[in-house]
Amino acid sequence: MTFKDVLLTLITYPDPTPVGAIDQAINFTSAVEARLSAITCAVEVRPLGNVLANSLLGLSAMAVAEAQRSAKNAEAILKAFEEKAKKRGIFQERILEHCLIDEVPGLLTEYARLRDLTIVPVPEGELFDQWYAESIIFGSGRPTLVIPQTQERQFSLDTVLIAWDFSRPAARAVADALPILIKAKRIIALIVTNEKDLNSGVSGAELVKHLQCHGVNTVLEAIDADNRSIGEVLRNSVESKNADLLVMGAFGHSRIRDFVLGGATKSMIAQPPVPILLSH
Repeated sequence: MTFKDVLLTLITYPDPTPVGAIDQAINFTSAVEARLSAITCAVEVRPLGNVLANSLLGLSAMAVAEAQRSAKNAEAILKAFEEKAKKRGIFQERILEHCLIDEVPGLLTEYARLRDLTIVPVPEGELFDQWYAESIIFGSGRPTLVIPQTQERQFSLDTVLIAWDFSRPAARAVADALPILIKAKRIIALIVTNEKDLNSGVSGAELVKHLQCHGVNTVLEAIDADNRSIGEVLRNSVESKNADLLVMGAFGHSRIRDFVLGGATKSMIAQPPVPILLSH
């Protein structure tokens, strides 16, 4: 079981994805010995429907200018990606789409459904990119790797931390992460106690035994929440273990047609301390 076909999502509006995020995605893809494609959208901004307001404020002209800026960003960022990916020998393809800005999440999700893994760079506090990440995580049916745009450290697979709580999303995440876990030097399965009812009579030792069947040696650790949120516990653990990657299940609460993120998932996506592989 390996990753072969990885997709990187790149944003052109309101600001383009930093080139540093491309480097992170390429480093990860090289580490798992896959090939990498990139997709971006040259977006159109729909002006207000009020003709008088558009005329007085020049909104139509502004919308055209913003669309041109997005198209220029798209060409530049795809060019940078292709040059870097070809240099590392992992280039698959570059994909340029055109759509309205509110259509971007759905379009990215459709492409993500037919990839082994999708990488989504997320800048701290940027709601647009978090919206895209949420859509892909819950809509693609495939694993998603959320990476912090500003991380400067070289990606490696020295230490991988698994957030394990016996839940269905956590089990899905572990299964999806196997191609990565097999290549990692050290794996730690973390169980947070006194935070919620784990509601399972199956010991975490069963997880260790299962991973050993795949040749993955795992250390099991339990840590007391001590009145801290799961997000805070995970962040502290990532730092103390010097983890390179966090594997966790994505929790959401259904509301009609989409999902409202659970607290820990929302916290980690908003400020990913390291690349995070999420599955739902």
